[in-house]
Amino acid sequence: MTSIRPSDPGDRDLSGTLHRSSEEGPVRAAGIGEQAAGARKLRVGFILLDQFTLAGFAGFVEALRLAADDGGRSRQIYASWSIMTEKGLPCRASCGAVIGDPDDLKDPHGFDYIAVCGGNGNLSTKTQSPALLDYLRAARAANVCLIGVCNGTFTIARAGLIGARTVCINWNSFDAFRAKFPAVRTRTDHLFIDEGDLITCAGSTAAIDLGTYLISRHCGEHRARQVVRHMLLQQMRPARLPQPHFFSELLETDDVRVRQAVHLMEQRLDSPPSIDALARYVGVSDRQLGRLFRKATGLSTKTFLLHLRLRYARWLLLNSSYSVMQIAFNCGFADASHFSREFRALFFETPRNVRKFSAEQPPH
Repeated sequence: MTSIRPSDPGDRDLSGTLHRSSEEGPVRAAGIGEQAAGARKLRVGFILLDQFTLAGFAGFVEALRLAADDGGRSRQIYASWSIMTEKGLPCRASCGAVIGDPDDLKDPHGFDYIAVCGGNGNLSTKTQSPALLDYLRAARAANVCLIGVCNGTFTIARAGLIGARTVCINWNSFDAFRAKFPAVRTRTDHLFIDEGDLITCAGSTAAIDLGTYLISRHCGEHRARQVVRHMLLQQMRPARLPQPHFFSELLETDDVRVRQAVHLMEQRLDSPPSIDALARYVGVSDRQLGRLFRKATGLSTKTFLLHLRLRYARWLLLNSSYSVMQIAFNCGFADASHFSREFRALFFETPRNVRKFSAEQPPH
């Protein structure tokens, strides 16, 4: 078990003196605090839920850390963050890492945003306590923008705070969310959606993009670019960029077995599962799975899987800088010529023509 303790902006000795480094000498803690209080332009409170997804939380808070100070020194000067749980209790991520010493829920008036970070725990029948839901309602009443990170959006929905807004859901949680909240408008073809007083994010690496988006808004583009450089990223991705796998949302069927099979297909586009394996996964025979797919999609299981891979390949041609050869491999094709033949049969154009069209379009 790994325990992670939220760090302070600096290290204090017993006299209350904050030390930057031995070369710079001690600086009084009050001085740093006054500087930070006057300069902070972005204040985020993170609420961690049981079995939260570590990647989404870590990417978001790390982006704030890198924007908050110069040189990656981690002082909360231009941005600040608090890591909270109900009653300040330790919280375990879905990977087993534990945040060991979080804060209790703080006055929401002290934040510009409160980000609810969820994960596998939100998919269970367990619900959050009434006290947490009341806290989120109080934050909304205080005009604090709420953020759903990964499955944290489930909790915001349970608090009745979505209404007519559209939310972004990770494609892998789409069916579970729709089953629990059928009246909520959902999309999986964005990395995140900003509705003004509510922002929802697919989680994982999309949380970094959300972080740089907020940093750019509040602290300036130069600080967002600083984050991109420190995190070894190529660029800031826009909110409207689709999640790589989002086809299951377009299925017009409620057959759980078909949806489960499509989810497995989406997770294995680079190494497509056999029809046998798909049938075993959902607990039916090959023949029965084929009948289910024809009824739901009008296609055989094999043809549907092929089209899914080719649609993802087309998305990569339009939205990435990968070579045609690399895209072929990423979508489970052994060579570029086979990929090109199948692509042309479905879309009536070659992968290279699609790439050329994408390159000729002006940047958004």
